[in-house]
Amino acid sequence: MTGTEPAYGLDILAFGPHPDDVELFCGGLLARMASLGYRTGIVDLTRGEKSSRGTPETRAAETEAASRILGLSVRENLGLPDGWLSPWTGFETPEADRTRTAPVARVVEVLRRLRPELVIAPWEQERHPDHAAASALVTRALFFASVRKFETEPPAAAFSPRQVLYYPMRHLAEPSVVIDVTAAFDRKMQAIRCYASQIEPRADAPPTLVGSPLSLTSLEARDGFYGARIGVAYGEPYVLRETLGLSDPVEHFRRNSFARPLFFPERR
Repeated sequence: MTGTEPAYGLDILAFGPHPDDVELFCGGLLARMASLGYRTGIVDLTRGEKSSRGTPETRAAETEAASRILGLSVRENLGLPDGWLSPWTGFETPEADRTRTAPVARVVEVLRRLRPELVIAPWEQERHPDHAAASALVTRALFFASVRKFETEPPAAAFSPRQVLYYPMRHLAEPSVVIDVTAAFDRKMQAIRCYASQIEPRADAPPTLVGSPLSLTSLEARDGFYGARIGVAYGEPYVLRETLGLSDPVEHFRRNSFARPLFFPERR
């Protein structure tokens, strides 16, 4: 990198292991930012073809509907194999093939092409093996996207986003920040409900966690709990791997002033 300010493309880009993961856990942030005029996008790593419910074609139609509700500028699907996500796949092949087919190279290509200012990625602790693998895959790609000699097809300049936020899913990681999504919470739930094949409890469908009767109410309770931690109705938790710095704390807290919190984190 030259030390000059990089040219950014998208304002926010979220990565999801499967279509619907971002909606479930980051939908409020993306809907809120789009309403403020930011250019937002989602990259789904797989089509969710191993899902116990629905079909890839059904999920694609549901994804299109959810994307409209969220107000996305970009939505892509890399078509990586569901159930087989790995940050290491493809490294055993010749380098000429790796640049086109290795999952890390595919994600690096997306980062360099879309050049997001803020990246949202799954947190590393997860119940679903694909979710944990997606976190490692995107984290690895974020590093190599900044390495000038890491080749992709088509070739593109090295790139690093301004900041990366990780979103916890089923594991309750202690957040670095909680983002107020109260104004966008109804749209988040509308986007989630687009995935009827996945979330609606049905006697004739295999039982799944996301399709259980308490699935949506548990998500509402989660966002309500994190919202209470910053004194708002609904909040989404995010984790930073590094220490967050402030150059002007007075201006920061003027612009981010919240009511008295109702719950407090444990201090170690």
